[in-house]
Amino acid sequence: MATSPSVSLEHETQIFLDLFHQDGLVICARGLGIDRLLLRFLRLYCVPTGLVLVLNTSPAEEEFFIDQLRTYNVAQLPRRITNEIPSNSRYEVYMQGGIIFATSRILVVDFLTGRIPSDLITGIIVYKAHRIIESCQEAFILRLYRQKNKEGFIKAFSDNAVSFNTGFCHVERAMRNLFVRKLYLWPRFHVAVHSFLEQHKPEVVELHVNMTPAMRAIQSSILDILNACLKELKHCNPALEVEDLSLENAIDNKENKKIKASGKPDDGEEKGQRRELILESNPKWEALREVLKEIETENANSEALGGPGRTLICAGDDRTCAQLKEYIVAGAEAFLMRLYHKTFGKDKEASEAFLRDGKAAEYRGRDAGEPRPKRAKKQSSKPNKSKRKRELTLTQMVGKCEQDTVEDRDSYEEVGSGQESSGEARPSDFPLDLPSESCYGVLKEPLTIIHPLSGCSDPYALTRVVHEVEPRYIVLYDAELSFVRQLEIYKASRPGKPLRVYFLIYGGSTEEQRYLTTLRKEKEAFEKLIREKASMVIPEEREGRDETNLDLVRDATPAAASTDTRKAGGQDQKSVQHSVVVDMREFRSELPSLIHRRGIDIDPVTLEVGDYILTPDICVERKSISDLIGSLNNGRLYGQCVSMCRYYKRPVLLIEFDPGKSFSLPSRASLHQEISGNDVTSKLVLLTLHFPRLRLLWCPSPYATAELFEELKQNRPQPDPLAAAAVTADSESLPESDRYSPGPQDFLLKMPGVNAKNCQAVMNRVKSLAELITLSQDKLAELLGNASSAKQLYEFIHLPYTEAVSRGKTKR
Repeated sequence: MATSPSVSLEHETQIFLDLFHQDGLVICARGLGIDRLLLRFLRLYCVPTGLVLVLNTSPAEEEFFIDQLRTYNVAQLPRRITNEIPSNSRYEVYMQGGIIFATSRILVVDFLTGRIPSDLITGIIVYKAHRIIESCQEAFILRLYRQKNKEGFIKAFSDNAVSFNTGFCHVERAMRNLFVRKLYLWPRFHVAVHSFLEQHKPEVVELHVNMTPAMRAIQSSILDILNACLKELKHCNPALEVEDLSLENAIDNKENKKIKASGKPDDGEEKGQRRELILESNPKWEALREVLKEIETENANSEALGGPGRTLICAGDDRTCAQLKEYIVAGAEAFLMRLYHKTFGKDKEASEAFLRDGKAAEYRGRDAGEPRPKRAKKQSSKPNKSKRKRELTLTQMVGKCEQDTVEDRDSYEEVGSGQESSGEARPSDFPLDLPSESCYGVLKEPLTIIHPLSGCSDPYALTRVVHEVEPRYIVLYDAELSFVRQLEIYKASRPGKPLRVYFLIYGGSTEEQRYLTTLRKEKEAFEKLIREKASMVIPEEREGRDETNLDLVRDATPAAASTDTRKAGGQDQKSVQHSVVVDMREFRSELPSLIHRRGIDIDPVTLEVGDYILTPDICVERKSISDLIGSLNNGRLYGQCVSMCRYYKRPVLLIEFDPGKSFSLPSRASLHQEISGNDVTSKLVLLTLHFPRLRLLWCPSPYATAELFEELKQNRPQPDPLAAAAVTADSESLPESDRYSPGPQDFLLKMPGVNAKNCQAVMNRVKSLAELITLSQDKLAELLGNASSAKQLYEFIHLPYTEAVSRGKTKR
């Protein structure tokens, strides 16, 4: 279900106007509404009079934008081009205009084949621009677009400033690949953003929860282990980035998922004695209970606000949300007992009965002599009153130094599990059609639901739920920077409507440290981008609207140029443009883009044999290391080599390494003296022994592969795309001698008396190996043209092994 149209904010309007008047790259802070900005441009270009391409969007994101645009009643909704649309029909789809969502592989092929009207494209919108590198498919599309269209616009969006903080001049290289000159930076501390959001800030209540002693001990132990592992990694791998290998960056686990249900025996305890079962609940549960009780009290006296308000509880992932649902409905003791029986209990039926009946089945899964479980002391489970702050801005909540007055609050009485579950409703009873499968309904009146912050198949699931439910109270059980910013935008876009946010966090924990680290890294990234923008020198021809941009030149010395004036293959190499036939599936890799960059034309074709056809004789099968190991294990590579050797004179197996890893298969210590069936090197040796004409090429990176292809094509004829596409298992374009099954041919060549000269004569006159066995020695002599060879073959077929051995001894 789509969300309702929202109010445009002042800073969003300013960003829109800047980017509308002049192309550029916009980098916003996370959660500041980059999707809202993109939506405004999509609304502008949803007309059939223009053609706009959108790059770098996932199917879920495309569905979200289409649903949003449907609520605005635009003239023409965007269309999605997938493999389901035939290639010969895509030109008509492009000619209908409007906004097109298409995969990068389809757009690359359509640009190369002229299936897309390049001169009619109004512009290209690039989403998640931080992913654009020189060799990616999106950069290839933009380069092809600018080579053929000098008037259309290019507008790029990103909300990941940290990604531009790696490497040397990363943002400048990204702008170069995007063909834009302007850089628009909009951090959260931007004056326009800060001043506007301060005018529409929601009410925030921050609760610092104390961890139990056991949790602090576990956290300390885990941090010690991580620190020791990082030191070992740095010692064993000096080439690794030391800045990234820090304890601060290694903290990724959620500390708020710790649930403890353990049996603790008394000291000097003997086997068979009773054990005391102590259940320790999560301290955040008690804080959540108090928050829900406070909300319930306010809803009871909410006539001035128009009635009870809805509540949304947000937790880290789906597993945590399910735990919170069970805790709110059944209570902490019942939930922990179920986990205990599920983990340690031997009787599964008793565990299931406990889940169904709650406390009534409390003892069914335990031994008869086991005592009743005790609740752990709650002295550290309540929120720290001295750290309770009311009416905080979200800016203060994410680490600003300003502090509001401290206000104590009274303790709420504990609510029993029976009272908690009185308002439970099944999902089918809820009045709203919630747009996410990860929603957990808790209360029907007033509506209270739980939703994960991440892990959903739909990245906008939580956004849809927020706009659909329109909660008055939001409880952040876990901290997530992007969603905190989304709540700021949500409140600012709904002026006059109350919103209170409860923020639960473990004080002095890795959870708090991780949140503050994320905030600090983004702030430092924007500060670095601001300094880099101030000193950035951008040439006038950066946008590529004229031919002076060297990035549009496919190579300073094109591959078609040659200093050799001799004719090779009957053609003058100076007047011939080099080309390579590339399989359609290979456009998922970056190699076709690099080949095109070197001045070699690319012919996209669906190939059944090989991945790249360099010349009429050279066929290349490209394998990455992981693909090579998998193909060797399942036997697929053997079949591919059989086909290449059968149809091409110079078959090539290209092994391409990851440039970020070592340029070697095994380590020197793992090399064996003998051939091993489990060793990759041994399998490659056997492959080359079986296919003598097969050549192996080792390339450290795709850049080296493109350069090697150019060298292999020098002074050789160009491949024919139609002929390459016609090479199949049942190809009729091959001579009669090449249409025999390769398996029986190899078997026949291994027999005594049969060689490469007489093998063809045998295959032309004998239908199968079974028929060959029935032939007499004289007939074999006639086929082979040699009596001695015929005798060797006949004795090999008909002579028993013992007699053959005895004859061999007699001859010696």
